[in-house]
Amino acid sequence: MGSRFEITVVSTNEELGYINIEEAIAEITRIENLISAWNPDSETSLINKNAGIKPVKVSSELINLIERAKQVSNITDGAFDISYSSLDKVWKFDGSMEDLPTPEEIKKSISKIGYEKIILDKDAKTVFLEQKGMKISFGAMGKGYAADKAKSLLMSKQVIAGLINAGGDLTTWGTKASGEKWLIGIANPLNKDRIFSWLPIVESSVATSGNYEKYVTFNGKRYSHIIDPRTGYPSSGINSVSIFAKDAELCDALATAVYIMGVDTGLSLINQLAETEVIIVDDKNKMFKSDGVMFESTGN
Repeated sequence: MGSRFEITVVSTNEELGYINIEEAIAEITRIENLISAWNPDSETSLINKNAGIKPVKVSSELINLIERAKQVSNITDGAFDISYSSLDKVWKFDGSMEDLPTPEEIKKSISKIGYEKIILDKDAKTVFLEQKGMKISFGAMGKGYAADKAKSLLMSKQVIAGLINAGGDLTTWGTKASGEKWLIGIANPLNKDRIFSWLPIVESSVATSGNYEKYVTFNGKRYSHIIDPRTGYPSSGINSVSIFAKDAELCDALATAVYIMGVDTGLSLINQLAETEVIIVDDKNKMFKSDGVMFESTGN
């Protein structure tokens, strides 16, 4: 999935702990082989190859994942959309861009995007992309899904506690070996190396989207690498979004969506969702949080 996974388990037996970690790695590899758009033999690649041609029979697991992705698209008005990968690369964040893309180029680049054009038939277990050239990918929720599945597997093996870090998307269960809660440090917006506050996460997950390194600047305006699939333009106005919820998959998807939706719309959405919270830092380094966020203690 292009990310580093770190797995921590709490175990009374070191050898058993390592066996559990190997089992979690095998599960993450299985998920990657299912959802990777880079693997030509995956079910996802098969769906993409047959875009505009015919429906493709896939596993119930993939159908259900796509169905949940479409539900997130629905509640975010398309700010999250797994068909974004058909976006033509008119924006480049490798230093090679000299001019802004024209409105015509941008309009053309988003012509094949649209979650409503992903047709699911749960009875026949098929997925059909209506338009030729359409593509789906799980870059904005796959890591979270893999972390959830690995956690679920470990819990079924009676692993009492652990933490899975999927490239910055975290999911936890139980407590540390010391009995303390797992704590997530929230960086001070004015100094990324200092912790503003600590948040306990119990049986919970967190994912962050940010514009840290990848962006371009034109006429003094900064454009992030996170592009709104509805408009084809990069999102602006936000530095980072951290979502807290039970499932890493939902955190992963909503972090991207809220980043695109902006502070007001994003906060409004999260405040309507049960057991889901957000911390947003805007491009002026001002912090916003949803109604349920309580900082446990303030550090330096």
